Amino acid sequence: MRRITWAAALILVFSLILSACGTKDAESVVKELDKTVNSLESYRGIGKMTLNTGQQPLEYAVEVSYQKPNFYRIKLTNTEKDITQIVLRNDDGVFVLTPRLNKVFRFQSDWPQNQGQVYLYQTLVQSILVDNSRQFAVEDDAYVFDVMANYNNGTLARQKIWLNKSDYKPVHVEVSDANAAVMVDVKFDSFEFGPKFESGAFETEANMKSEPSGGNEGQNDQATITTPENNNAEGNNNAATSNDDADSNSDKAGTETEGKANNDANANAGNQPNDDAEEEADDTAAQPEEGVNAVLQVLVPTYLPEGVVWQDSTDIVFGGNPGLLTRYSGTHDFTLIQTQPKDQAASYSDGYMVTLGATVGQMSVSDELQTLTWLDEGNQFRLSSATLSETEMIRIAQSVQADVSK
Repeated sequence: MRRITWAAALILVFSLILSACGTKDAESVVKELDKTVNSLESYRGIGKMTLNTGQQPLEYAVEVSYQKPNFYRIKLTNTEKDITQIVLRNDDGVFVLTPRLNKVFRFQSDWPQNQGQVYLYQTLVQSILVDNSRQFAVEDDAYVFDVMANYNNGTLARQKIWLNKSDYKPVHVEVSDANAAVMVDVKFDSFEFGPKFESGAFETEANMKSEPSGGNEGQNDQATITTPENNNAEGNNNAATSNDDADSNSDKAGTETEGKANNDANANAGNQPNDDAEEEADDTAAQPEEGVNAVLQVLVPTYLPEGVVWQDSTDIVFGGNPGLLTRYSGTHDFTLIQTQPKDQAASYSDGYMVTLGATVGQMSVSDELQTLTWLDEGNQFRLSSATLSETEMIRIAQSVQADVSK
């Protein structure tokens, strides 16, 4: 009888030891994650990202590639409209490519070191490593970390990260706001460590050729590369032929709502975000040859700060392209310019990059006026305000969607 009891006890102890060996605690997982991210040579991930920042969810196919030491390629495709944008980092800098428009924008930036993305492995692991108050759980085949969201969007508070138990590959990421509502959801269909990439995988020209261009037949299909250094030259080439016309039309736009001095001051500031913009474009209220609605699909923000309402919209010519200037007023005043740049070179002024979820933008500051510029779905947007915070500007930009009422 004693032998049976001792045998049972030994079996129980042995089982407990085996069970303990098969389960890792948070500290041991964090240490191994640190080793994994520091030994990375390359990786490739493919999945789907859903943004819930507007009235309707937006879905994007995501393909992210990394090669040591600092080469990145992020391909984002709007699954509904089949529009692709590519973010590259290589030896020449940081680029945002829109092959459909034959456009290349180059930034002076150390991205993504100074700000990460939810689909980058280094960003996810770093958020786990630096959060000493991290929460840890085990679910089936995954380790789950609940940590602070470390992004430049103040509305994103926390994120849950599911990592495969066997190799720490990312499986699922949910980023939530302060009310625990999921704003960004990323699900990886596949993730591979150590892939070998083809020659040119991170080169700008090769990536422009990998996607069909939407240019007209017979036009030069060489990509236009726009940089902060050549803003003035390219801007002058694309401006309307008469600066006097631009000035007179700007005066016309500025006097449309006389009697509202405060609103007009901020609105006019938004109409003329900075000196570069004046050189770059016919920033006017002139009527284009065709109605704007016949040229582009109007997109509007579905989020407005409390106390802010739509004021008016005006057809304009900006950078030689028909566009729409919309003014909002109230507790904050801001303007939103939408155009569809064709073959003319468009540019961002000096500033810094900000992440907008499905794309990146450029934030510039001039005389206390902040301007956020970005490309999305073939459109170029300029959001300008002297009173909005950067967080609010990003939130407005992320909410810009098709205006179904028009």
